[in-house]
Amino acid sequence: MVSEKTQVPPLKKPDWIRIKAPSGDSWKRVRGIIEKHRLHTVCDEAQCPNRGECWGSGTATFMILGDLCTRSCRFCAVASAREGRPPWDEEGREIARAVEELKLRYVVLTSVDRDDLFLRGADHFAACVGAIKAGNPGTRLEALIPDYTEPELACFAEQKPDVWAHNVETVRSLQWVRDKRASFDKSLSTLRAVKNIRLSKTGVSETAAAPVTKSSLMLGLGETRDEVLSALDELRSAGVDILVLGQYLRPSPAQIPVAAYITPEEFQRYAEEGRNRGFASVVASPLARTSYHALAAAEGTV
Repeated sequence: MVSEKTQVPPLKKPDWIRIKAPSGDSWKRVRGIIEKHRLHTVCDEAQCPNRGECWGSGTATFMILGDLCTRSCRFCAVASAREGRPPWDEEGREIARAVEELKLRYVVLTSVDRDDLFLRGADHFAACVGAIKAGNPGTRLEALIPDYTEPELACFAEQKPDVWAHNVETVRSLQWVRDKRASFDKSLSTLRAVKNIRLSKTGVSETAAAPVTKSSLMLGLGETRDEVLSALDELRSAGVDILVLGQYLRPSPAQIPVAAYITPEEFQRYAEEGRNRGFASVVASPLARTSYHALAAAEGTV
């Protein structure tokens, strides 16, 4: 197991880690639309390894509230600062226009952490969800939210994401790779709070179905198999419906090193463990990320 002070020598990437650079006309079209609307994507900011595949098929995950995060997680390539830039009032409408131009059937909306803002930017996040859904009523939307509390989640009372995602990121013993303001328990609290929300088309309703929730774990940080299985148990106890398991890949020398490369076969064994525990969908592979194959996961086809 890797501790916070352990120095791990760089590991050679195995053959199954194959990342193709973005290319092709579809990717160029996505890039042009994103730049025209002055938008950010987590695909770029976090240096996602699936940019080539996802953008080549005309999909993207939009990142709101700027490109500066007020938290400084040791695995993340997104730039950090004590304060971000003021929220952009037109952001939701511009994303809605981009979604329409891209003809997306499914869009993932995420954000940097904005601890410097009132309600940590939850009001702006909710407004963006509303604008996107209003402009694209046939498009399903997944909200990948920070560790919002119940008062912050109340901002979404008039909105209805099709999937609510929040990541515990890693097992309990390795939570030090996250910013000190985050924790496994805080993340579970957010997931439970979302699950308790009952939203109907006309507002809050006790009889409405519980929201669909989703979370993901990075593997290869030094976790043990037992720790992974324990994390899966806790996620299911919090009512999480969709599970994503992916290999941690070091974005640059500034982030913590990879402790181990998990084989595709081991990912499949973890996927089976997840299905046995009752997750409705499990996405598990070396290059899987939270929004990877998100539509298939929401439809329960993986």
